[in-house]
Amino acid sequence: MTTYRKIHGRAIKSVSTNLSAPSAEGQIWFNTTDNKFKTVVSAGAWVSSAAASNGRSSPQGFGTQTAAVMAGGTTGPGNQSYVEEYNGSGWSSATAMPGTRQDGGSAGTETAGLVWCGEGPAKLNTTIEYDGSSWSSGGAYPITARGVRGSGSQTAALGCGGDTTAPAASNVSAEYDGSSWTAGNNLPGNRIAAATSGPQTSALATTGKDNTPNPSVSNLNTAYDGTNWTAQTVYPLSLRQAASTGTSSSANLLAGGVGATPFGDAVTTAAQWDGSSWTTTGSLGTKSTHAGYAGTSTSSVLCGGAQDYPNYPGVTQEFNQSINTFTAAAWSSGTALPGVRWNTSGAGTQTAGLIFGGATGPSGPAFLNTTFEYDGASWTAGGATPITSINQFSAGIQTAAIGGGGLHRPSPGSNVATSYTYDGSSWTTITDTPEATKGAGGAGTSTACLIYGSDVPSSTMNQDSYSWNGSSWAEEGAMNTSFQNGAAGGPTENTAFKAGSLFSGPETSTNFETYNGSAWTAGPALITTAAQNRGFGSSAECLSIGGFNKITPVERYDGTAWHTSPSLATGRKQFASANFTAPGVSNGWVGGGADGDSSVEHFTEETTSLGVKDLTQSS
Repeated sequence: MTTYRKIHGRAIKSVSTNLSAPSAEGQIWFNTTDNKFKTVVSAGAWVSSAAASNGRSSPQGFGTQTAAVMAGGTTGPGNQSYVEEYNGSGWSSATAMPGTRQDGGSAGTETAGLVWCGEGPAKLNTTIEYDGSSWSSGGAYPITARGVRGSGSQTAALGCGGDTTAPAASNVSAEYDGSSWTAGNNLPGNRIAAATSGPQTSALATTGKDNTPNPSVSNLNTAYDGTNWTAQTVYPLSLRQAASTGTSSSANLLAGGVGATPFGDAVTTAAQWDGSSWTTTGSLGTKSTHAGYAGTSTSSVLCGGAQDYPNYPGVTQEFNQSINTFTAAAWSSGTALPGVRWNTSGAGTQTAGLIFGGATGPSGPAFLNTTFEYDGASWTAGGATPITSINQFSAGIQTAAIGGGGLHRPSPGSNVATSYTYDGSSWTTITDTPEATKGAGGAGTSTACLIYGSDVPSSTMNQDSYSWNGSSWAEEGAMNTSFQNGAAGGPTENTAFKAGSLFSGPETSTNFETYNGSAWTAGPALITTAAQNRGFGSSAECLSIGGFNKITPVERYDGTAWHTSPSLATGRKQFASANFTAPGVSNGWVGGGADGDSSVEHFTEETTSLGVKDLTQSS
């Protein structure tokens, strides 16, 4: 009798915990804990990622899943020229195109991209090339049209179809050599917005729209070998404005699209092409049409679209075909604070956090001296702070925190220099800070701390920083710009950062600086201005979170540039946050805020795990 051992040369293992190494792919084992046979197989799935800063429909996309570009697009009232780049987790601003453009052809990589035709607002035949930082002109396309699609590289691109100035659907195809376009053999039929992917000599053009003489959508599927187009097995649906990514005419992914109605019947369907047949993959999490796209048949990214017309979201979705299960970075609900807290201070981590001080709300608030400790699931009362105060500086961990300053009451109140440390059960008063502070940033621990900036009239303190060594304060280097009540943190005094929130009006700012132990250095600007925001991380990697006026967007600094990051579920300003996450930005939390908020959110990084599957008789 044929057995598993005879086929594979080994017996089925019995184990109490599942295999975890990539080498487990294709193996079968018996898990004695849950009494089931298990295996690992490759599977495809979509996950949501950080939205782009600029929502748009019909952008020109090119690159890979971890180095993608979305250029231009439309927001309804007008076409756009802005450009954003994706690093696999979030979007950052890049050099705008020399003019507005949407619904054109695109090809290439993040550092060698190509865009042609489209509409801006008149239909175009121009070509522009991207080198990762600037745009330059290329050769003119043979026809003037929007809805042209294409693929390939900057020096070997393919364009096909389009909606000409007539208007009429076109069957023209052309090849680009890095400087000029040469007409190729025509498509088998006239098509607009046919989803196209693959290199110039092995491409696939699928679905699309024919607007002459009667508008209709298509399920046609045609392969190009560098000379001729050949009909292939049709796509399961008739669509237009779908997304296509792939590496050849036999390795493609097609996703989303819309039928004959304007936008209402956008789909979540996705399928892979292997050169002979289509196989559906996991569905998109959000229906999609008119999206920008980049990547391969096993690793792709889609962004934007018109699925929520007349709104244009910056929704981003990733596809991965892998033996691993991907869980995107996200915010999730934590246990609510023991009451409403506004302008309270936070320290520690998601599983060992601390809040202290603050007030019950901006309208007739009661100032607080209470402290609560967090274990990731529940809040427990800790020792009271020596004074009642809001907008205190804070730094450290749950058992070695430091705080102080802020606006102290009873009424009318005044900014104070009082400082104290926490040992996990009680606060101890220490030497006052050299100047009174309010809304200062903090980094480090109770024995090695840096505080910086303040919302007080003193111009010196607005830009100055002071270090605490466990026994005394010393003046350190001044910041390049003022700071107060913004995103700040760092696990050590030498890894401090500050983002947003200037002292004087307007308070909102894109300023970002880092500290290395001796001097502050100006870094890349935030994508959008921020005030009353919060943050955690370090000078090497950090988040800027929420802010005025109770917004949800989050930005992430990766050591080089700011990118979009998953948004909060609840808009917040003047709230508490962790400030001691290390390494990176994992294990952070935020809580409370203005206008009666007591909710808490946890941040979790993207994770991957081996995709173990139960085997059944139907498997």
